[in-house]
Amino acid sequence: MTEAMETPGSETYLAALAGILADVEDAGRVIASGQIAELRVLAAAGRLAEAQGVHSDANVLLHDMALRSISAEVAGTMRMTDRTVQRRIGEARVTIEGFPAAVAAWEAGRIVRGHVSAIVDAGVNLPAEMWAEFEAIAIERCEGQTPNRVRGELEILAYRMHPRSFAERHEKATAGRCVRLVPGRDGMSDLIVTLPTVIVEGIHDRLTQQARAIIDTRVERATGSEVVATDARTTDQVRADVFADLLLAGTPALDDTRDTTAGPLGAIRARVQVLVPAATLTGHDDGPCDLTGRSPIDPATARTLARDTRIWERLFHDPTTGVTVSTDSYRVPSGMRRFLQARDQHCRFPGCRVAAIRCEIDHTHDHALGGKTELSNLAHLCQRHHSMKQFTAWRVRQLSGGVLEWTSPLGRTYREDAPTPAVAFTPAATRPADPAPF
Repeated sequence: MTEAMETPGSETYLAALAGILADVEDAGRVIASGQIAELRVLAAAGRLAEAQGVHSDANVLLHDMALRSISAEVAGTMRMTDRTVQRRIGEARVTIEGFPAAVAAWEAGRIVRGHVSAIVDAGVNLPAEMWAEFEAIAIERCEGQTPNRVRGELEILAYRMHPRSFAERHEKATAGRCVRLVPGRDGMSDLIVTLPTVIVEGIHDRLTQQARAIIDTRVERATGSEVVATDARTTDQVRADVFADLLLAGTPALDDTRDTTAGPLGAIRARVQVLVPAATLTGHDDGPCDLTGRSPIDPATARTLARDTRIWERLFHDPTTGVTVSTDSYRVPSGMRRFLQARDQHCRFPGCRVAAIRCEIDHTHDHALGGKTELSNLAHLCQRHHSMKQFTAWRVRQLSGGVLEWTSPLGRTYREDAPTPAVAFTPAATRPADPAPF
């Protein structure tokens, strides 16, 4: 490899990178074509099995046996188990026959397979007669967004379109909460708990904060002393160990806190950011609320969180663009920080969905170079993408309305619109004036 090839920004380097990107795009088109063809073939296999049950003397068992037989035949060609193929046949039929517009958009290159999966996963929870309506809106939402970024939005869209309220369905789902033990290999097992989303997020966040506290203590002990750090556990390992300690002993096992019940670790509380529509807050609507950066939660939980919080802000949005423009409490820096959390919701690098409460507020135009601390020059970036902005050739500028325009080292631009607010205000209908008396 030549020196020019190794130097980022050189013509040789950029030409090589441009060639790789072109090859990736070509390969993506070929792969998509093959994946769509495979889905259609599997759907056809499912229809063939179904056709065996149309005879008057056919029964459910005959149809099931036909599907199993065909699945086993296909499995031999695909080198998979017949159970896996039978499941994929079912998924293929739902996708091809239930959401044909999404498949067409995928085939045309408007969206990718991840978008189709997100559309199907959210849409199947609706009555079948509503799939086409949901699909049309969902495809439009997917264009220009990454699948992980739009998945939560599609879930909320489906929940709001459903004829039964989210609160009613959540109440039924809550009855299915449970803990399952799944034996694994090499003396390991999985303990799986099914709980309301906001509780699970809170548990995971608290475990993460406690794990970081333990790791920080470990680093401080080993710095500037003769003590050699013998604890080399990763964050995942520490998080799992703290989880076990809390359930089995009631306190995290950390030397500095064993004599003080839970010590500083016990004082750690989870942070949960929830956007609650005003109508839901007052009980006039039972639609889902947005657990920022994650997934919808039920309205009763959102109201409980709102009732117990010490900080309240009303959010006002431009009725045309839906972009947040102000809050009740607008003070620098705390008020501005809360405003930006409401506007950005997550990291503003294309495709990233790290929640704003776990990101850093970045000056789009460097403060050291004259950039001002104002809303039009601030945006949330996670640590990874903040570093990329500082130390690589990626560049960004902020347009009006919180829109970020990123430019890659090859000169390609990626527009990053401000996320659609979960809360929007519309003008109240005006009462017609009473007719003038004769």
